[in-house]
Amino acid sequence: MASACLKNQDHHPLRLMFQDEARFGRMSDPRSCWAPAPHRPVVNLALIREFRYEYAAVSPWDGCLDFMTTEKMNTENMSNFLLQVGEAHKDEFIVMVVDGASSHRSKELKIPENVSLIRLPPYSPELNPAEQIWNVLRRDYFANRVFDSLDAATDQAELGLSVMAANMSAIRSLTNWPWISAILKT
Repeated sequence: MASACLKNQDHHPLRLMFQDEARFGRMSDPRSCWAPAPHRPVVNLALIREFRYEYAAVSPWDGCLDFMTTEKMNTENMSNFLLQVGEAHKDEFIVMVVDGASSHRSKELKIPENVSLIRLPPYSPELNPAEQIWNVLRRDYFANRVFDSLDAATDQAELGLSVMAANMSAIRSLTNWPWISAILKT
């Protein structure tokens, strides 16, 4: 965290964010569902595997959620996402916690002046509250659904993320774990 302090020379207010990305598209996600007895639920399956990537960054302290859709997960798109988040919070200094994906470690990664990255330990997704965003999106917007096109699936993902972003108190409740809220108190 020392590098974050050195980079924040203008002493902007601090924003802690956790970032992650996930694939969404025309992939079946069969889940249990309710049906009246004696009927058995029928769930369609998609045999097509097309997808796009959703990038998201969540600020557990206030429930702010930023997101972006891309065709690929790569260094260029990660740079674009960091720029988008940096611009959205240009009057703040963002400490963004990321996983160890290669696009997060690349020498070509462009990090805005008001952003500093901190990597999670390897193989520790349970420490990243941004993972909870994907769980809710898959459960509430993708479970037992088949999409006619990749654009329809992308629209569904963006709808779900927009609805979640509009409910900051729900995002805060979902992601502001005790050890994260304790950081604010120190």
